[in-house]
Amino acid sequence: MTEVTRSEREGWLRSLPSVDEVLGWEAVKALAGAYPRWALVECVRGFLEEKRQEILQGKKPAPMEEQLVSQELVEAARTRFAATLCRVINATGVILHTNLGRALLAPRAMERAQEIALYYSNLEYDLRGDLRGNRQMHVQPLLHELTGAEASLVVNNNAAALFLIINTVAEGKEVIVSRGELVEIGGSFRLPEIMKKGGALLREVGTTNKTYLSDYEEAMSPQTGLLLKVHTSNFRLSGFTAACSLGELVGLGRRYQVPVAEDLGSGAMVDLSLLGLPKEPLVKESVEAGADLVCFSGDKLLGGPQAGLILGRDDLVQRLGKNPLARAMRLDKLSLACLEATLRIYLQGEAMKEIPVLSALSAPLEWMEQRAQRLVEWMGPVARRAFAPQIEAGEAEAGGGSLPGVLIPTRWVTLRPSSLSVQWLEEGLRNGNPPILTRIKKGALILDMLTVTEEELGPIGNQLAYLANLA
Repeated sequence: MTEVTRSEREGWLRSLPSVDEVLGWEAVKALAGAYPRWALVECVRGFLEEKRQEILQGKKPAPMEEQLVSQELVEAARTRFAATLCRVINATGVILHTNLGRALLAPRAMERAQEIALYYSNLEYDLRGDLRGNRQMHVQPLLHELTGAEASLVVNNNAAALFLIINTVAEGKEVIVSRGELVEIGGSFRLPEIMKKGGALLREVGTTNKTYLSDYEEAMSPQTGLLLKVHTSNFRLSGFTAACSLGELVGLGRRYQVPVAEDLGSGAMVDLSLLGLPKEPLVKESVEAGADLVCFSGDKLLGGPQAGLILGRDDLVQRLGKNPLARAMRLDKLSLACLEATLRIYLQGEAMKEIPVLSALSAPLEWMEQRAQRLVEWMGPVARRAFAPQIEAGEAEAGGGSLPGVLIPTRWVTLRPSSLSVQWLEEGLRNGNPPILTRIKKGALILDMLTVTEEELGPIGNQLAYLANLA
């Protein structure tokens, strides 16, 4: 290859147009209506700097044709202004996918959020008394009706709910917890760290696999501020195990006048054993068992927005509400509207039909089989030849720290490209519009029909057809 001389390089650099020259091109001026001037200026500067660096590396620049340059600038501007938070198609089979936003909301919940977003609302205004109200008033009666709890407080997630409980009830005191319940939640946050930040002292009792009531009782002291039970909703211990029931802890707490709190995590409101799944402790059962405080997530098995729901004794909940941290953790109006609508669906007995997470957990295999067949048809003959689709029996999971180890029967459409790598196919789907998220297992790409909706079959089939034509 001929070495580029210094004079050639300098000549190429001089041939580059100025920023003002490029901005004066008719094709570029036509972009001014779509994007602000400052963005176009930055895109032009970036484009010219890229060409300058190529020249310095000895690469001869291509002719500066206005139409070609403007196309590059359009793409650069579009990329700069494109939303980074976007809709994706979840074909992974993980229903409560933490990275993909966990629970899908019921349409009725979204309608309420839209109404509250577009218009003013009585968020903190009591229409009956012409007085300032409390945003909690919109969900308190519903939670009382559904669970029988004396009082409730809703914050922005369950980690915040647990933190608020510990900081309010046990700051400067000991919190007794079984070693087998010292869980790590999402984002590498661990229960002992939450306690430390909340100002409480952790007192571990028992062993990883066995903890008895006597272990708690022997640890009781004048410094004990809280007995905490944590439902291990994101893992399972099996085999040689023993755990203290909530009822036993409540009895111990009553004898020593120490409050008992339970972190339920997933927060099931309906009996999942009716769906053939392992039974999860119900929120109502924990309230009825006498727990002084119960907290759980809103966007897991409840099927609502991200929220932390706290139920329990009226005096303790009032103390939580007066903690200055409660304002920092409060739920915003849109999430509150979605939560209210979700709770009303439960109250009306329509949860199994309207709450997407519950519908997915109870979806008949026949539906998924039919959906898989329609997807294969939608792909078209070229994609079918390129990717060799097969409909297979598979297993999905609830995800989101719920129902650990429980495998849900599903149907997969598996793709095994003959002339391309499965990684290339996965990337091509992931970079589609909308992005399609899948799994790779044993050399095949898996599209799980449990988490794919009917309206998403078209976009998936179209993207597969497009990729097949590129192959």
